[in-house]
Amino acid sequence: MTKLDRLDALLDARDLQSVWFARPNSFAWLTGGSNVVDREGDAGVAAVGYDGDVLRVVTDSIEAPRLHDEELPDDITVAEYEWYEGSLAEGVAARAATPAAADFDVPDFESVDASPLRQPLTEDDAAAYRKLGDETAAAVEAICRELTPDDTEREVASAVRGALDSRGIETPVALVGGCDRAQRYRHYTPTDAELGDYALVSVTAERAGLHASLTRTVAFDPPEWLEARHRAAARVETTALAATQQVGIDGGTGGEVFGEIRSAYEQVGHPDEWERHHQGGAAGYAGREWIATPTTDDEVRLPMAFAWNPTVQGAKSEGTVLVSADGMELLTETGRWPTDVVSAVGFDGSLPRPSILER
Repeated sequence: MTKLDRLDALLDARDLQSVWFARPNSFAWLTGGSNVVDREGDAGVAAVGYDGDVLRVVTDSIEAPRLHDEELPDDITVAEYEWYEGSLAEGVAARAATPAAADFDVPDFESVDASPLRQPLTEDDAAAYRKLGDETAAAVEAICRELTPDDTEREVASAVRGALDSRGIETPVALVGGCDRAQRYRHYTPTDAELGDYALVSVTAERAGLHASLTRTVAFDPPEWLEARHRAAARVETTALAATQQVGIDGGTGGEVFGEIRSAYEQVGHPDEWERHHQGGAAGYAGREWIATPTTDDEVRLPMAFAWNPTVQGAKSEGTVLVSADGMELLTETGRWPTDVVSAVGFDGSLPRPSILER
């Protein structure tokens, strides 16, 4: 089913004449372009609408020329309103076929959650994801290979952002935890602390709306427990991926995958670690389209990207994987980082997962 087929189904199911999207991830999902100028807002500077026939964009007179020239395909028309005459919501309301729905606040419009529409991924999505995953992993790994114990967390995060920016990739999340803070916190937002004996570098990168997440571990003089905890986290991650595939084939939910994750933590000897950090979930046109919990009822739909990120105090295993009924494609693997073959708990099969780079 194409993206427009999904929108047609939505219009029919809700008896709507049009549907509109101004949140950046869904704008990118439909157009391939960006409507972002100010990253602090939930909505961008333009909205894309569909009326059962064609896509069209509404924006103000400031943005219309740039969006037309640089962000949008030639077959998407742009309707503009004078920037001083009203808001984006007013511009859409004046031009939309009604009744209508939107993913941002438009008076008298119904609301729509775009996340289910973005699942599963299309073939074009998957092709773009492969490029994003490979380039993100290559950039992060290049920085990690040059780290020293005296580097500060903030310096590393800045280098990662710069390397990704040079590839046209945004970095919504850049976490760097040195030996001390990686053990104390699960979200090690970077500070001026030096890395010390080892470091975790966790990134979520975005380009054209798609998000890829990964973690790399670099050790200089690692604590004796690090390898065992890293291995335990990697087994939980591998279990999550195996469970995702099976649950997706069976038509189950994220909550069912979470149950297997929790069992895996018990089997690797860390039964309470799942309580200390979220475990990840489906990825795509959001860092996580949904996050698994014991009660998650989101359907596991294949083919889809998944980014599971289990932690065991001081260690983390994370990557973005395209899961289908026929197999798994490791999107954030370059083949140039050390790996271990890791078996799942309770499922047949194993996967190569990034191991610790010792310097």
